[in-house]
Amino acid sequence: MNPILFTTTDEGTGKTAIALAIARIAADRDVDAGYMKPKGTRLQSNVGKTLDKDPLLAGELLDLDAEVHDLEPVVYSQTLVETALRGQADPAELRERVTESYRELAADHELIVIEGGSRLSTGGIIGLTDRDVAELLDARVILIAHYDEPGDIDDVLAATRQLDEVDGVLFNGVSDDNYDELTTDAIPFLEDRGIPILGVVPHQRELAGITVADLADELGARVLTDETPLDGLVERVSVGAMGSEAALGQFRRTRSAAMITGGDRSEIQTAALQASGIACLLLTGGHSPPQAVLGRAEKANVPVLRVPSDTITAVDRAEDAIAAGPARSADTIERMQSLLVDRLDVDRLLDRE
Repeated sequence: MNPILFTTTDEGTGKTAIALAIARIAADRDVDAGYMKPKGTRLQSNVGKTLDKDPLLAGELLDLDAEVHDLEPVVYSQTLVETALRGQADPAELRERVTESYRELAADHELIVIEGGSRLSTGGIIGLTDRDVAELLDARVILIAHYDEPGDIDDVLAATRQLDEVDGVLFNGVSDDNYDELTTDAIPFLEDRGIPILGVVPHQRELAGITVADLADELGARVLTDETPLDGLVERVSVGAMGSEAALGQFRRTRSAAMITGGDRSEIQTAALQASGIACLLLTGGHSPPQAVLGRAEKANVPVLRVPSDTITAVDRAEDAIAAGPARSADTIERMQSLLVDRLDVDRLLDRE
């Protein structure tokens, strides 16, 4: 058995897409690959149960004949955390649950791709951090990292120390502007310290954001425009909290942004519709905009979404959704698979050298 755990320095590094793409690459090379996510954290309601979306997608993409409770043995919800704080959760029982699920999956597959949590600290309260899981299942560890500035190497170094042993680091989503600095300075620096580098995956706009449709789904937003496309990419948020003239200047300097403002701020909404970089309007407070604004939005093909929450809450939730990475879909995984085949030492990763 060859279990590989994929962990990350931070949210938004593309961990899920990479883990599933590796499983598909392995399958293309006649390696029977399975998947599990010991701690389900990306939770949604599904037929009366709270489940993580990622194992559901993995089961579909990899055609896995496995029970969801084995793909995701622990639902790491707020309720579980609160139960653990009160001393009512049994870490030993939860660890045994993870081990038993792994054994069930390992009996049917040559390789198990294990997806870690959103942060290295996730699961600490029940003794199931990514390091704990790797030790429990005797898994090799691959660290996914981003690189936007030299200070990001601090995160890589801290992560490798926290994990104790890392089999390789993969940098994902690296822009052209940062590529030379990473490969010329940062990677040799890490390799001199005994940290193996598996590859560098360049930034791809299609993999950098989430669609307007997925943002609406994540926020439970109502779409107020009828004929506008929802497949545009959202990579960032822009908050409309100033006068319309100043706001227009800000909006014109951004791109692929969800503009968030109160539903009663029609002057800000109108200004946002004059900027080409606004992917959608996200209106807060449960207010609907004037019909004139909706008409302009439909003419400009800019979707208008409405949520009942306040602006601060909407900004936090939207940023979390964007940070969680691109929409999980077969297309996303296929794009990532193609990139990894070109940019990654796959044989080394699969331990087939």
